[in-house]
Amino acid sequence: MLKWIPVLGLTLAVAACDREAGYAVDSGAFGNATLNNTQMMNGERNYAQALGERFAREVPSQINFAFDSAQLDNTAQQALIQQANWISQFPEVKFRIYGHTDAVGSSAYNKQLGLRRAQAVVAFFASRGISRSRLEALVSYGETQPIIQTAERDRRNRRTITQVSGFVDRNANSLDGKYARIVYREYIGSAVPLTKLTGGGKATALE
Repeated sequence: MLKWIPVLGLTLAVAACDREAGYAVDSGAFGNATLNNTQMMNGERNYAQALGERFAREVPSQINFAFDSAQLDNTAQQALIQQANWISQFPEVKFRIYGHTDAVGSSAYNKQLGLRRAQAVVAFFASRGISRSRLEALVSYGETQPIIQTAERDRRNRRTITQVSGFVDRNANSLDGKYARIVYREYIGSAVPLTKLTGGGKATALE
């Protein structure tokens, strides 16, 4: 529902504020605060794990490659753009990119190919302004961790996977504050209504 409000000769379309903070970002963490806090304290759950689960839920964490190639095709780039946009929202967080191959070829060659694939993803993220200091390219070739058990070519095994690995300058005293800041930022931001100038213009947050 929109409300029309005249302001300085312009008419603003304002989204009705009939939503509470956190309505779009609460996937159980807020509603189960006591349970989550208990799991954090006793070691059953950690901050990186919570963000990692959210990353895997909200964006495609895997891309695939052509045979014997580390080139990013259009489909892969579109998925990486989604990943990069998500990563850019969380400057406190570090990521690992794991490269895989199928089982065709020698183990030594596949290890290098898997690493080149992971490095291609890191380079893509860097081209979109993400610091390389937050990214680590790792390799795990197809013979050891295939999705599909086959000695033949299989695109599903030729992949990289992006995962949350921890926080920048990780230490026990800063983790709690950083995670709380991330959650608070997303929680409060979810309740900010949007405005739109009639006749065109960019939608902006109403302050």
